[in-house]
Amino acid sequence: MSGTFRVAVSKDYLTFASAHFITFRGHRCEALHGHNYRVGITVEGAVDPECNFVVDFAVLKQIVKPLVDAIDHRVILPTENPKLAIAADEERVTVHYQGEPRYVFPRSDCALLPILNSTAEMLAEYLARQVCDGLRARGVSGLARMTIEVEESPGQSASFELIPSGP
Repeated sequence: MSGTFRVAVSKDYLTFASAHFITFRGHRCEALHGHNYRVGITVEGAVDPECNFVVDFAVLKQIVKPLVDAIDHRVILPTENPKLAIAADEERVTVHYQGEPRYVFPRSDCALLPILNSTAEMLAEYLARQVCDGLRARGVSGLARMTIEVEESPGQSASFELIPSGP
């Protein structure tokens, strides 16, 4: 008989309130708006024979909390979006949509993320890759899979599943 071990963390403080907008196919860009996001993480893998857990809950929380804090109360701007031209200096961020000026924000109010669009799916992928890097940096290995869920409103979420590679 075999089985799989899975641990999950979804705490009230793993949340962030952020503004964003989505660029759609064609020539449409939705209006700037915000969500109160919640992040959940599930990790699967073998149980460490010495400590009898997949990964320490405290370690997961120590990695995820600074990630959500970094985008809390910020405008999320996707730097990899081909429809946007984002110019940032120390004081402001200017966003052009398909060559036309769209927004100017104070730099301190922005989170420039290397994603294609600020959808819940892209945020989940970004966070999953950041968490995976954080786990590796702490010497955590042997994980079979990790899933990050980003809920943008109750009952409406997206998730990304990552299969960690290497040690």
